[in-house]
Amino acid sequence: MEESVRINKYLSQAGVCSRREADRKIEEGHVTINGREAAMGDRVFPGDVVMYGRKVISKEDEAILLVVNKPEGIVCTAEKREKDNIVDYIKYPRRIYPIGRLDKRSHGLLLMTNQGDLVNKIMRSGNYHEKEYIVKVNREVTEKFIKAMADGVYLKDLEATTRPCQVEKVGKRTFRIILTQGMNRQIRRMCETFGYHVVDLKRVRIMNIKLGDLKIGEYRKVTEEEWQELQKQIKDSSSETVYPKWQ
Repeated sequence: MEESVRINKYLSQAGVCSRREADRKIEEGHVTINGREAAMGDRVFPGDVVMYGRKVISKEDEAILLVVNKPEGIVCTAEKREKDNIVDYIKYPRRIYPIGRLDKRSHGLLLMTNQGDLVNKIMRSGNYHEKEYIVKVNREVTEKFIKAMADGVYLKDLEATTRPCQVEKVGKRTFRIILTQGMNRQIRRMCETFGYHVVDLKRVRIMNIKLGDLKIGEYRKVTEEEWQELQKQIKDSSSETVYPKWQ
């Protein structure tokens, strides 16, 4: 039997979008296979012509993974209607999109890729992958605050309690926090629960990939060593589709 792949995975591997987004585009009738409107679950065989709108889509051989130092004011979306979108800001010559999100007021490490499966394996909360942040607040960080943040915080607006996490004081008004989930504006909401206001929020690490001394607004490709270690860490991770969350 000829090797084939599901249409949503084909679009994901081609760097068009994530599998979830692909499913939506297929349902909306934007995808065709050999001139016929694609349906959910269709498979693509060698030689098939896949089109997204008026563009012919082919698998890309190169897996792209960029480390980006996102500035404040830039929005983590590929949506062209957003004038400050990260894709236009980066101006990378190949189609890529962000892995997860870092809110407009936050800055620091953002990963961008053309691999849909990678997005889900890294971001899915159930995989417990670490994301590390340095946070500055508007008043002194106390030991009581650190312990309360680490133990898990009930967020009234979301009607949910955050997962216990690692929190460490690193300055009078600054702390480090390592999360394994990504609720909507999680760190800001956690701080607000205890009467603290976030002055600066910087992401410095996602799993084994660190921001390092990369300058604001610049990007680089992951190193071969980083890529190999990342593959080891996500080897047993689920790629079940996730909904991106604002951090």
